[in-house]
Amino acid sequence: MKLGDLARQLGCELEGDPTIEITGPAPIGEAGPGQVTFVANPRYQSRLKSLQAAAVILAPGMEAPGVAVLRSSQPYAAFVRLLTLFHEPYRPPPGIDATARIAPSATIGPRASIGAYAVVGEDVTIGADARIDPHVVIYPSVTIGDRFTAHAGAVVRERATIGHDVKLQSGVLIGGDGFGYLPDEKGGVHAIPQTGSVVLEDGVEIGANTAIDRAAVGVTRIRRAAKIDNLVQIGHGCEVGEGALLAAQVGLAGSTQVGAGAQLGGQVGAAGHLTIGAGARIAAQSGIPNDVEPGAVLSGYPAVEIRTWRRYVAAVLYLPELLRRVRRIERRLGIRASRED
Repeated sequence: MKLGDLARQLGCELEGDPTIEITGPAPIGEAGPGQVTFVANPRYQSRLKSLQAAAVILAPGMEAPGVAVLRSSQPYAAFVRLLTLFHEPYRPPPGIDATARIAPSATIGPRASIGAYAVVGEDVTIGADARIDPHVVIYPSVTIGDRFTAHAGAVVRERATIGHDVKLQSGVLIGGDGFGYLPDEKGGVHAIPQTGSVVLEDGVEIGANTAIDRAAVGVTRIRRAAKIDNLVQIGHGCEVGEGALLAAQVGLAGSTQVGAGAQLGGQVGAAGHLTIGAGARIAAQSGIPNDVEPGAVLSGYPAVEIRTWRRYVAAVLYLPELLRRVRRIERRLGIRASRED
């Protein structure tokens, strides 16, 4: 593609030769002739001086001497559009492998691709253009919309409901039994029947080896366009709001409610039976023991307002010196501190 054509497709203002031939995108440290990279973070501006790329996507005010510039007010978004233009995702051809087991009562929409040893149970309904990779298992009485993708090894348990344009990465388990047990006075532990289901609304994407448990009663619901990373645990009866983003190793205990557009960093843990408000942002490895207000930005354990947490962390660095100073003062005053103090 010529650089001038690319600029028009990306909605960028071109500063340079429009006839340069472009072969694709590349990271800033690896981009060479014919390739396009981007810089959105000012901390990488120094690397522009040695750039070998044919062109770079930059925000207003940043310069790259000797390199064509695609100017954008949102350089990262422009680079994402660039990736979309040059990326051709693998798509298996339509058809059902001879080793797949499709129940007679299942309904499969047109143009489906079903891989080797996949299993589709009784009374399952799957919409058009489904991609079901090898060893995927779909239990009975599941309803799935159009353009469903399940990568190898994904499992959807009975009675789950899945909307359109949903994507499950390898190893996902939708609708496993929730962690529900009742100890008795004699030391025994009794399993609580998990009688509910799971609903994934349109546009939901679930990362590899993530587990979303069915509700004990009612529904565990992942709302429209929510994106959930790898190795996430969502307990029974939770709800993840529209457009929410949950990074790797997040853990939501049962009945946690995550509001629309909330963002949870890696390894965030929620205690359960609480609400994280719409638009809240929780920094990585934070612990949430209580409700979070909409729009709050929290960090730490127990999670507090992030500026307060940063002051906590900064203060910890001074504690050893502060302790030494206190001990010197105590010696001067003739005070003998006990070990318990």
